[in-house]
Amino acid sequence: MDRTRATRQKTLKSAVRCAGVGLHSGQATTMTLHPAAIDAGITFRRADAGVEIGANWRNLVSSCLCSTLAENGVSVGTVEHLMAAFAGLEIDNALVEIDGAEVPAMDGSAAPFVALIERAGVAEQHAPRRAIEVLKPVHVASEGAEASLEPAAVFSVNFVIDFASGAVGRQRLAVSPDPMNFRHGIARARTFGFLEEVQQMHAAGLALGGSLDNAVVIGEDGVINKEGLRYRDEFVRHKVLDAMGDLYLAGGPIIGRFAGHRSGHALNRRLLQRLFADSKAWRFTTLEAETATAWSEAPHRATA
Repeated sequence: MDRTRATRQKTLKSAVRCAGVGLHSGQATTMTLHPAAIDAGITFRRADAGVEIGANWRNLVSSCLCSTLAENGVSVGTVEHLMAAFAGLEIDNALVEIDGAEVPAMDGSAAPFVALIERAGVAEQHAPRRAIEVLKPVHVASEGAEASLEPAAVFSVNFVIDFASGAVGRQRLAVSPDPMNFRHGIARARTFGFLEEVQQMHAAGLALGGSLDNAVVIGEDGVINKEGLRYRDEFVRHKVLDAMGDLYLAGGPIIGRFAGHRSGHALNRRLLQRLFADSKAWRFTTLEAETATAWSEAPHRATA
């Protein structure tokens, strides 16, 4: 495989704005995506608090329902869908200005953020992309869930979910996404939950912004959203989306193979901590262009 041409860093051509309600807080927020300089990375600026928070694993704080970043006592939550859009469209540098503590849920997927980025336009910058290359396997596990990274020539995700609900069941997806396939194969997959759990969370003051407009809800008889599913395996595709967003908090694209089995935000966070705790497990490298990008999908519903 020819890997002789370095790919260039990318940012936005112009600022673009959106507004919406936080999935967990229920609070209305306005968010503006701005261009950023070479090597700036992704940064969140809490306009209401005057604090900037780097979008990297060091700033991740404990959270099981979403990925939350915090610095100097100020946080911004549910960053994973926006980070997945940045990862999927290969945006290296951007400033995210937000006037509240949670990224708007929009429709529960990364598609609205992809549309925002495309509306702003993508600008190539005169510097090579820096990536994190996995040099040896790292693995974490907890309560029947597992996540791992191992060396590979390109970034790929292999994810398995396994739910007792017949509407979800066991699904597996293996992908090596490029921007085009991310747009069409992953970005539109929405977050999901079970009606009983949603009702319990609402009673506990959680998921206050969740609705059928920004989540797939599963009842006793299956999906209750009138429009049904966007993909027949939308559930595992959303877990791949979440993983892509979480892993982009490494501080750049990863060159390596990620495998997740029932993994969530907390375990993905532990995996990044485990990777960077071992200086022999990774290194910075220049991301090279490739003459061909692999894209493969495992069967929509695994049989074993």
